[in-house]
This record gives sequence, C-alpha cells and structure tokens, in this order.
Amino acid sequence: MIEKNDILKILEKKEIKYTIYEHEPFYTVEDSNKKRSKMKGAHTKNLFLKNKKNQFVLFSCDENSVVDLKNFSKSIGLKNLSFAKPEYLLEFLGIKPGSVSPFGLLNDLGNNVEFYLEEELENSADINFHPLINTSTIGLKTKDFISFMIENKKKINIYSLSQNRLVKVYE
Repeated sequence: MIEKNDILKILEKKEIKYTIYEHEPFYTVEDSNKKRSKMKGAHTKNLFLKNKKNQFVLFSCDENSVVDLKNFSKSIGLKNLSFAKPEYLLEFLGIKPGSVSPFGLLNDLGNNVEFYLEEELENSADINFHPLINTSTIGLKTKDFISFMIENKKKINIYSLSQNRLVKVYE
C-alpha cells in the first residue's frame, strides 16, 4: 500500500511542485476551518460511497458544498449511494476514516472506485488533500493534480453540483 511518504516521493520524481502542511488531525471540515491557518487554495471534503450492488464512488467536492446523495446517485446512474463502511475504505483505498483523499485511489489497483471531482474544484487554481493521513495536507496546482491522477491511470469524472450532472471526463 502507498503511504504519505510514497506520495511525496512520486510527486518529487515527477517534478510536481507542492506544499506540505503538518498539523493536528483534521477529522471534519469544521476541524479544518479552525486549525488550518493560511493554506492557500480550495479545501475539500471527500465522500466515500457505496450502493447495495457494491459499486464504490469517491466524490471530492468543495468543503462548503451541499451534496444531496439521492440526487447525486440518481444523476450518475448508481441508485442508493450511502456512506461506505470503514472496512471498505481500508480495503480499496488503504486509508482510515478522517483521512479520505483521492490519493487513496493510487492503492485501488483494480480501479474499483469511480472518482468524481466537483467542477468548482476543477476550476480552482490550487487544491488541498490529505496525503492518506489527516495530520498532513498537500497543496498543489489543480491542473497538476489532475495530470498526476491521469498519469496514474485514474479516470476523473467532473461533476457539476449546480447542474446536477456529469460535465466532463478525464482519462
């Protein structure tokens, strides 16, 4: 399983500029708002979801976005999505609750988890995610994050919450 230091080494090898912030654990958006000091860029919340057919979704959206799971599920053709149990998070992404991050998709070698990124985040200049542990945050250019995920064979579905639909796909 890939861990924080592995991600940092990969980013450095690919010459992707990033900033690493070390901090107290952030378990919630509220924790992040209180403790993050002056991290620039978009801040995210990451929802790890599952339906009864064992289809998994990771949705990264702006920390202030309101997500109606019923509408989101219906619009992407996966009915009845709800929060997945922690054991699935560990099995597929190699992380624990509170540390959910799209960097965990690097541990999903079978590409079992569909990744959705909110359009508002795609349009931000900089973005922040935990590097698989909630005591650190990596800040990097959003375009670099997207390129990095594509290079690592991770499909990115760009989803508009305001339009309630998929607007673009990167493969």
